[in-house]
Amino acid sequence: QVQLVESGGGLVQAGGSLRLSCAASGRTFSNYAMGWFRQAPGKEREFVARITWSTGSTEYASSVKGRFTISRENTKNAVYLQMNAMKPEDTAVYYCKVAPTTTFTTDFGFWGQGTQVTVSS
Repeated sequence: QVQLVESGGGLVQAGGSLRLSCAASGRTFSNYAMGWFRQAPGKEREFVARITWSTGSTEYASSVKGRFTISRENTKNAVYLQMNAMKPEDTAVYYCKVAPTTTFTTDFGFWGQGTQVTVSS
């Protein structure tokens, strides 16, 4: 059973920064990707960023490209999301996810419990 533990959410002013962390346990992830989705009130859950475990290849949603950076630490089975130049529209519950790289943007995979990020204007 895979467990994902997230941390780092909170309240920040517009233009500020936050760093989310997610630690995975329960198995190895050599053919998987780890990353983040988010869901704002009244909206669908949306993809934010992902990184492949083996090569470190990254992908971002257009809304966060250039502001957010995803990274991984293989020895700790951890992934991080550095969020800079934050905007009020970044306010959402952020979910960590682990899934096969080819199906990462589907609902299939392992999900964290979510962490609230609030950006005040």
